[in-house]
Amino acid sequence: MSRVGKNQVVVPEGVNFSVDGRILSVKGKLGELTEEITDLVKIEYNDNRVSVIPANTDKDSLSQWGLVRSLINNMVVGVEDGFTKTLEVNGVGYRAATEGDILQLQLGYSHDIKVAIPKEITVKCSKPTEIVISGASKQKVGQFAAEIRALRKPEPYKGKGVRYSDEYVRQKEGKKK
Repeated sequence: MSRVGKNQVVVPEGVNFSVDGRILSVKGKLGELTEEITDLVKIEYNDNRVSVIPANTDKDSLSQWGLVRSLINNMVVGVEDGFTKTLEVNGVGYRAATEGDILQLQLGYSHDIKVAIPKEITVKCSKPTEIVISGASKQKVGQFAAEIRALRKPEPYKGKGVRYSDEYVRQKEGKKK
């Protein structure tokens, strides 16, 4: 039994939830998200509550049960409140800035790195060493943050690089004479 899948998803007021065959669409104040779900689970929507039920009792249906419930919950939370990831840029001369729909990064390489910002994501650089990524889709926000972090991962000796604001990088001791 899935402990996650048993729980119902409560759809708040102001959020439109619709099921059209295997296509789910959720519309709220922060945008609209659509997702195609597998036919291994069934979706029931009534009284502003969404229930996910496995179609069979086989292993594949039960493994998709909690996943689909989590995806639906993330869609509802995303269009209502949104998701944010905060990145910190640490290092001498390392900085970030936004110019329109392009994120410009100086990360210690011989050239500036320019990354195109997807349309459904907003990026703000309130400080030159802080990047705030926000949007309605948890997957797209997390993926874009991971791509930015991968450009210069934090190194364990001086702590230089791009890290999440809540990430802890353990410092190693350097060479001794």
